[in-house]
Amino acid sequence: MPANTTAPSGSSDAKKTGRKKGRRARLFVIVLVLALVAGVGFGAYWSVSTVRASYPQTTGSIDLKGLSGDVDVRRDSYGVPQIYADTDSDLFRAQGFVQAQDRFWEMDVRRHMTSGRLSEMFGSGQVETDSFLRTLGWRKVAQEEYDTVLDEDTKKNLQAYAEGVNAYLDGKDGKDISVEYAALGLTNDYKPTEWTPVDSVAWLKAMAWDLRGNMQDEIDRSLMTSRLSAKQIEDLYPDYPYDRNRPIVDQGAVSPVTGTFDPDAEPSDSIGEQTVEGATQGVNTQLSALSDTLDEIPALLGPNGNGIGSNSWVVSGTHTTTGKPLLANDPHLAPQLPSLWYQMGLHCRQVSASCRYDTAGYTFSGMPGVVIGHNQDIAWGFTNLGADVTDLFLEKVSADGYQYDGKTEPFVTREETIKVAGGRSRKITVRETNNGPLLSDRSGELERVGKKAPVTNSAPDRGDGYAVALKWTALDPGKSMDAVFELNRAKDFTSFRKAAAHFEVPSQNLIYADTDGNIGYQAPGRIPVRLQGDGTLPSPGWSPKYGWEKDPIPFDELPYEYNPKRGYIVTANQAVIGEGYEHMLTKDWGYGTRSQRINDLIQKKIDGGEKISTDDMQTMQMDNQSAIAAKLVPKLKNIAVSDKYVREGQKLLEGWDYTQEPDSAAAAYFNGVWRNILKLAFGDKLPKEMRAEGDCIYVEPAAGTGPVDEQDKLVRECGQRAPDAAQPDGGDRWYEVVESILDDQDNAWWKAPAKGRDEAIDSRDELFARAMEDARWELTAKLGKDMTTWSWGRLHRLTLRNQTLGTDGPDLLQRALNRGPWDLGGGEAAVNATGWNAAGGYEVIWVPSMRMVVNVGDWDKSRWINLTGASGHAFSAHYTDQTDKWVDGELLDWSFGADAVERSTVDTLTLRKPQ
Repeated sequence: MPANTTAPSGSSDAKKTGRKKGRRARLFVIVLVLALVAGVGFGAYWSVSTVRASYPQTTGSIDLKGLSGDVDVRRDSYGVPQIYADTDSDLFRAQGFVQAQDRFWEMDVRRHMTSGRLSEMFGSGQVETDSFLRTLGWRKVAQEEYDTVLDEDTKKNLQAYAEGVNAYLDGKDGKDISVEYAALGLTNDYKPTEWTPVDSVAWLKAMAWDLRGNMQDEIDRSLMTSRLSAKQIEDLYPDYPYDRNRPIVDQGAVSPVTGTFDPDAEPSDSIGEQTVEGATQGVNTQLSALSDTLDEIPALLGPNGNGIGSNSWVVSGTHTTTGKPLLANDPHLAPQLPSLWYQMGLHCRQVSASCRYDTAGYTFSGMPGVVIGHNQDIAWGFTNLGADVTDLFLEKVSADGYQYDGKTEPFVTREETIKVAGGRSRKITVRETNNGPLLSDRSGELERVGKKAPVTNSAPDRGDGYAVALKWTALDPGKSMDAVFELNRAKDFTSFRKAAAHFEVPSQNLIYADTDGNIGYQAPGRIPVRLQGDGTLPSPGWSPKYGWEKDPIPFDELPYEYNPKRGYIVTANQAVIGEGYEHMLTKDWGYGTRSQRINDLIQKKIDGGEKISTDDMQTMQMDNQSAIAAKLVPKLKNIAVSDKYVREGQKLLEGWDYTQEPDSAAAAYFNGVWRNILKLAFGDKLPKEMRAEGDCIYVEPAAGTGPVDEQDKLVRECGQRAPDAAQPDGGDRWYEVVESILDDQDNAWWKAPAKGRDEAIDSRDELFARAMEDARWELTAKLGKDMTTWSWGRLHRLTLRNQTLGTDGPDLLQRALNRGPWDLGGGEAAVNATGWNAAGGYEVIWVPSMRMVVNVGDWDKSRWINLTGASGHAFSAHYTDQTDKWVDGELLDWSFGADAVERSTVDTLTLRKPQ
C-alpha cells in the first residue's frame, strides 16, 4: 500500500499538506496514464491501478525468505526507512528488500550501465556506450574484487543484500516493480533478472569514473595546442593560489625518521617541476574524438570537471554552542530524479558480535551499508580529493601488438558479446597494453588519434598514428567495499583511519568527529607514483621511462590531521596540502574559492567571540556570495557607458552586495556579463572541440576547417562539445585566470579582432564594455526589456529529469516523469554550489545533492535533506517531497535513537521469518 502522505507530526499544516499531496499524486497518475497511452501506448490502455501496482507495501507484514528473525521497517512522514534487526545478515537482507521496493528501476538501470549492458534494456542506440564500458571493464574488475580481494564478512553482507533484493523481485512482473517497466514493455520484452553481489560492487567503479580527476584537463590541454602557444595554455592553468586559499592541511610532512606522515613536521622545499618529453609535447585536435566519446558515457554523478566537488567541514566543541563537534556535508553532483542518495537507518536492536551496526545516513540504492553519515560513536563526510589517478598513453600498435622498449609485445585480449533488445548481438574485441585498455578501438575517429602529434625524433614512426590507452587505478581490484562496512563500525579515529586505508577508489577527502570531542581528516586513496612526467599531458607508451611505480603512495604517507589547533577543518576540493609535500597528488586542484569562503565564515565567528550553532552551519551551506563579482564589479562600475539601456544594467551593480539570491536582478546581470567576458577574452580563442555546440564564430583559417568567408577571409567554426562540458566553464579556475591579468589593461587576452558591426577590442575596459552590452541584449531576449522584472532565478533554473525515460522518452512521458523547474540562487564556486556552465548557458547542471548537519553526540538534533525524496516511483507522494524544502535551504529533523524514531514513525512494516 502507498506510504503515508501527511506532513510531520506537530505541523499545523499537516492535514492541509496531506490533502495537497494526495491531490497532486492523483493528478500525476492521471497524467501518466494519458502520457503512456498517447506517447508510447500504441493504443494500449492502462488503468490507474496499473500505475499504482508498483507502490511499496509499508505497513502490515511480509514473509521474507532467509530471515533468522523478524525485522521492523519504520518509515517517517517522508517515507525514510529505519530498519531494526538482530543479526547483520537480517539487517542487510532487509536493506536490499526495502531499497528494491523504492528504487529497483534505478538499481537495474545502474547495474546495466556499470556492466555495459544498456543495449539489453534500450536497444541498439546504446551499443557504442556499452562497447566503451566493456572496454573499461568495470564489471570484470568488480568480479575480481569479489572473488579475490574482499573480506569474507563483506561478501556475506553483499550476499544477504542480494537475497533481499531478489526476495522482493520474486514472482513480480515488470509492471509490478515500476511503471517504467510497463512503458518499456510496449517496445521491448525485457524482464528483470536476479540481483548479484557483484552488481553492488560495480557501482563503486561508476562512482570512481565520475570522480576520476584531471582526465578531461589532460585532453583539453592537448586540444589547445592547435590554436594556443605553450605560454597561453600555461596562462589558462595557473598555479594554485596558496597565498590566498588555504589548503586542507596547513602543515605536515613525511618524517625522514619514521617514513610516515607527521602532521607536526615541517615541509621540505617544493618537490619541483617534472619534465615531460617525447610524445607529450602536444597532441592534435583529433583527441577531440576521445573527448566526444567520454561525453557519451553516462555521468551518474555530474559533469566531470573543475566544478564537480563537495563541501564538508567540521568544527570542534571548543567553538560550538553544543560543546561537541558539528559536522556538515553537501556533495555536489548531477541533479537526478530520483536523487542519487537514499536516506536510511540501519540499527541492530542490540549491538553485539552477531549484530554490529547502529548507523544512519545516506546510502546508494543497490549497495549495502551507509556511505555518508554517523553511527553511535562517530560521524563522517566525504568530498572529492581530485587526485590524478588516470593517465592517457599514446601507443604505437600493429596487428601483432604494441611497441614497448624497442620490442613488439602481444596484446592481452578478450571477446565481449553485447546483446541488443530487438536486434542482433554485437561482438567486440578488447585489446590491452601494459598501460591499460585501448580506448581508441571503440571509435573510427579514435583510430586516428595522434596522427599529427608532435613527437621527438626518438619516437617510433607514427605510421597511421598512435592509439590511446588508459591507465587508471580503478582498473585494479581493491577493497573500497570493505571500507564502507568498516566506516559504519568505526568507533574512534584509529578505526576510522583503518577503514580509510581501504577506501582506495575513488580518492576522497574524509572528515571525522566523535562523541569524545575529537575532529580529524584523512586523505585516502590509491594514488600513483609516476616514473616520469606529471600526468598533465598524454605520455609515450613505448618508453619504459614513463608509466607508474608498482606500488602507489603508501597510505601512511598520505596527509591527515587530528584536533588541529585552529579547531576546525574545511574540505571543499581545494589543495590538500602545501607545495612542500613530498608526493604529487595532482596538478589540477580546485582553486579553493568555496573552501576559503567557508574558512572565512568560520574564522569570522571565532574572531568575534561567537559560538557556532547548528543553525549557523545550515546558514553557511546556503551562502550565495560570488567571489568573482567582488573582484570585477568595482571595475565594471567605473566604465563609461553611453547606451542608456546598458547603463540601466550597470546601475544594477551599484550597491549590490555580491550575493546571488534567486530574486536578484543584479546577480542575473552580473552573471550575464561574466559569461560574455569569458567568451570574448577566452572562449572565442579556443579550438572548436572545446566550445559549446551551436557556438559559431569566424576565425583565421586552420587546417581541416570549414567554408571560408570570402569577404573577411575567415573560417566559420562551430563548437562541438556538449553545453554542460564546454569551456570556458566559468569555474574558479577561470576566476584565477582573470584575476591574474585583471590589473593588466593591455594584456593580450583582452584583445579581440573586429567582427561584423563590432570594432576590434584593444583593452580590458573595451572588452568589459562590450561584455556589458552583449549581456544587456542577451538577457533582454531571455528575460524581457524591463530590467525591474529580471531575476537570477529565472535564468538559473533546476529541472529534475528521470534518468532514463525522462530524458529520452516521448515528450508527454518526459513531462509526466520530470519535475520543475525551480528558480535557484547560488552559483558556480559559491558555497551554495548550484553549478552552471558559462560556455553553455545558465541552467543548473550540478547541485548540493543532499545536505546534512550532524550534531555529534546529541544525534537526534542532527538535520538532513535530500534533493528529491525516498521514492523512485514517479507518482508516489515521496517522489520529490523534499525538493521544495531543499530549494529553500531547509533541513528536516533526523531521528536516530529508538525513542526519536518511534515518535517520527507513521508506517511500520514487519518483515517476518517464514514459519
